[in-house]
Amino acid sequence: MICDLAPDYVRTIAPYQPGKPIAELARELGLAPQNIVKLASNENPLGASPLALAAAEQALPDIARYPDGSGYILKTALSAKLGVDVAQIVLGNGSNDVLELAARAFLRPGFSAVYAQHAFAVYPLVTQAIGAKGICVPACDFGHDLDGMLAAVTADTRMVFIANPNNPTGTLLSNAALLAFLEQVPQHVLVVLDEAYGEYLPETLRSDSLAWLSRFPNLVVTRTFSKAYGLAGLRVGYALADPGVASMLERVRQAFNVNSLALVAAMAALEDTDFIERSYAANRLGMTQLVQGLNLLGIQHIPSFANFLAFRIGNATAMYRRLLEQGVIVRPIGAYDMPDHLRVSVGLASENHRFLQALEDVMGKD
Repeated sequence: MICDLAPDYVRTIAPYQPGKPIAELARELGLAPQNIVKLASNENPLGASPLALAAAEQALPDIARYPDGSGYILKTALSAKLGVDVAQIVLGNGSNDVLELAARAFLRPGFSAVYAQHAFAVYPLVTQAIGAKGICVPACDFGHDLDGMLAAVTADTRMVFIANPNNPTGTLLSNAALLAFLEQVPQHVLVVLDEAYGEYLPETLRSDSLAWLSRFPNLVVTRTFSKAYGLAGLRVGYALADPGVASMLERVRQAFNVNSLALVAAMAALEDTDFIERSYAANRLGMTQLVQGLNLLGIQHIPSFANFLAFRIGNATAMYRRLLEQGVIVRPIGAYDMPDHLRVSVGLASENHRFLQALEDVMGKD
């Protein structure tokens, strides 16, 4: 068969499984879409920034034109807001894209990448897709064991992936721990620091990653507009790196990888500080509601610094299916080596209540 000609490391990839869409569940179970609550994909329950929506609508008449392949306007806006040079910014079709760009630029068969157990599934996927070796370091209290990850680095290691906060566990590494790691990791190892959920952190807990860029040329910071900014459907993220490293990522980037609507919407969202403040506040309130509700049900959860909670529950696969039958979509995370946990995103107060009520109902059926 022709498929046998594909490399072994490609044929053995287990494709990424996203959260179940509302339309799919409606088809499967004959449910009304408007009665389904989706809390599976860490999306912003407030929707998108109003400024972003207006900018995208205004740009619609120009969709017959190719987007600006350089992303100049968005890069300039990011440069001004973050205090980094335009040459340090690489745009991507979501932050997944820039994670893959880093792997394509710096990994190859014979090299290895280090990542943590229970960390974002894309790290092993992009490593395997390149044909490099993945080294998975056992977690410490569901989070990154940085000492263990440092010890796992070998002469052929070219990349370390760190998510902070981590998905799907929500754990957080301190500034001091990250800085100590960066100071010890060999210079031939690129450290990719994934900060997709950074906007959900209080200022006192946010990392000094941008300040570290000038000190550590082997550091890449990735961020996204999919979470707090509410632009998951438009797919736009970015990497911040040393200009030389950024140049390597640009060489393997697809032309026009960020569409024109995403470019203008992201630039508008970047300036919508009111929306980000409201999203942050809503997440804090929703997180408190979920934690209190799970505690009342006697369900253990992992303390989270993001916009989701991973919780332990008996017979998680069956419970996931029962919640689907109730019209509530959460995320099974057995693929993250957490078969006895489910993950729920923070939603609106009404959505959180619906989830907790459905969870109580399905637990009562055991």
